[in-house]
Amino acid sequence: MAMTIHVDIVSAEKSLYSGTAEMVIAPGQRGELGIYPRHTPLLTTLKPGSIRIKVPNQTEEELVYVSGGILEIQPHLVTILSDSAIRGADLDEAKALEAKRAAEEAMKDKAASIDYAKAQAELAEAVAQLAAIQKLRKRV
Repeated sequence: MAMTIHVDIVSAEKSLYSGTAEMVIAPGQRGELGIYPRHTPLLTTLKPGSIRIKVPNQTEEELVYVSGGILEIQPHLVTILSDSAIRGADLDEAKALEAKRAAEEAMKDKAASIDYAKAQAELAEAVAQLAAIQKLRKRV
């Protein structure tokens, strides 16, 4: 039997995943983090992207999109807290494309009094959602 680590992914609205995993891959601020059982304790922030979970006795990875958040790693526990998170299967490509288009337009309009940091964050989230959708398509 493979060694496992317990994983909890929680958003402001609900718990999205709670179970065991052989491996977790998360989008850290400075690059992707590969997490295996007995990982060194770590606390870091996440950027928008997909969390990939290798579940024991399952060929397909579980995919959860997070808009950013906090990752805490203990030797036998991974906890991810995010303002918003969506299961990979629930991602809406049309909605993500529309959000990307709206953020790009807002950033192009120099005369508008918009918050560029907010527009950039919305653009980053939309691009990360689209990347997660592409990963799901490659598996099919």
